[in-house]
Amino acid sequence: MNKSRADFMLDLQRIENESYQLREGEQLQDYLTLMLQYIGDPDPELRDNLIYPTFYEWINEENRLTEEELRNLLIVLTDSQHLFYHIGSEGDQTVFTRTFSVLPIALIVGRHRRKPFLNYADFQNLKHSLLRYYKEEKDLRGYLPEGGWAHSAAHGADALVELVQCPECDEELLLEVLAATLGMLHNGIHIFSDEEDERIASIVDIMIDKDLLPQQEIADWINALAQCSEWPRSRTQVITRVNSKNFLRSLYFRRGQDSRKNSLNVTILAAESKLNRFSISTN
Repeated sequence: MNKSRADFMLDLQRIENESYQLREGEQLQDYLTLMLQYIGDPDPELRDNLIYPTFYEWINEENRLTEEELRNLLIVLTDSQHLFYHIGSEGDQTVFTRTFSVLPIALIVGRHRRKPFLNYADFQNLKHSLLRYYKEEKDLRGYLPEGGWAHSAAHGADALVELVQCPECDEELLLEVLAATLGMLHNGIHIFSDEEDERIASIVDIMIDKDLLPQQEIADWINALAQCSEWPRSRTQVITRVNSKNFLRSLYFRRGQDSRKNSLNVTILAAESKLNRFSISTN
């Protein structure tokens, strides 16, 4: 399919207006190829408002892709031209390719979670790719005046939320996800201000809600998160402390009434108090 970028945008707008149905003679794979080509386009209209919603509808709502097509799509999305495109770079437009590759990955993992179709090798590649991405992504900007949403920490968290609910996810993998999550909160460079803390909190919230890990493992992780309060005072320590504090607040209020009957609630509150320099001491 030889189409200009402008014609491709017009096609996606038309497909959206026609409830994401293709016309006679149009091939799904032709559009997927172009969607992958422009997945990191700097124009948020194409990247965020047209390509991602089309992925969402075709993968999540309409089940338009076969299991084999989803496996093949996952291979491309996790390659060096997509999820790991210039991984480690900061402050440039390559971030859009990485962060908008991880979103359809989350959709595919969600499909697998609900009705497993990935084989052992597929799942191993998936988990290693997502953990590596969350550890190696260094461009943590949220909303950009030019280009719109980057939101790497939030988008990556969405995929990890799906990953931890997969039937293959054992305690070892859950602990690896928690370690990667701590690393993101303790990045020491960027204070999250675009509600990344809420999206990241969803990872731990689902672990608690579905009893995926013993409560003591979660409590130990929360206490490890709060240890940064004892680090020597520095800008890095402040960033780490604020991210950890805001995360714990998101998690506490997310748990709602349930958490007030939960021993983890005490752990969360104690950790927040350690991280909060403005907390009034009762001693």
